[in-house]
Amino acid sequence: MPVAIITGASKGLGRALAGALAGRGWDLVLDARGAEALTDTARAVRAHGTRVRALAGDVTDAAHRAEVVSAARRLGGVDLLVHNASALGAEPLVRLAELPVEGLRRALEVNLVAGLGLVQEALPLLRDSRSGTVVAVSSDAAAEAYETWGGYGASKAALDHLLAVLAVEEPGLRVWAVDPGDMATDLYAAAVPDDREPRPEPATVVPGFLRLLDERPASGRYGAPALLDGAR
Repeated sequence: MPVAIITGASKGLGRALAGALAGRGWDLVLDARGAEALTDTARAVRAHGTRVRALAGDVTDAAHRAEVVSAARRLGGVDLLVHNASALGAEPLVRLAELPVEGLRRALEVNLVAGLGLVQEALPLLRDSRSGTVVAVSSDAAAEAYETWGGYGASKAALDHLLAVLAVEEPGLRVWAVDPGDMATDLYAAAVPDDREPRPEPATVVPGFLRLLDERPASGRYGAPALLDGAR
């Protein structure tokens, strides 16, 4: 069975992706900081009959990343690495004039540095896979200038560029940065708590990610609207 690592998998998009992949027979290694929520997700995902390893920890911790990849190795390797864990830098979001430098540093560490560290740790296994794939969850804020989204957007823009370079350096892999669009997640609620506009549930975006895995287009950056249109 193919094996996937998903960071930030205890809720939201990470949990929805885990359930969808398990439904397709994937074995999974799931990471998140919240142990209780992660345990609940793992229990739900195991109902599909696949093997699931749930490891609570901070993805910025090199020892934790090594543990995550080691768990995948014991399941058979790494065919897919999804870096979904994200940090905002400030909750709620604030203008750059007010953004704590430590908050920006945290966003960069989680969104960018930890992503690279996990790729480096898993790269030998990804290269050995016949369908080695890296997916990073990006954001519209990585490409557009939105007030208060500067720190988070900068970290995601840097992640997008890092993946673009990885795709050039590792032509045997598929490397995709995917902007899923605004969703009804705890992350978005923490970012803009006063925004009461309805947002789509994370599960509605998952078919677009599955379409990428099915069709395996060229490495690059993809947006949710185009993916979802093609997945219907």
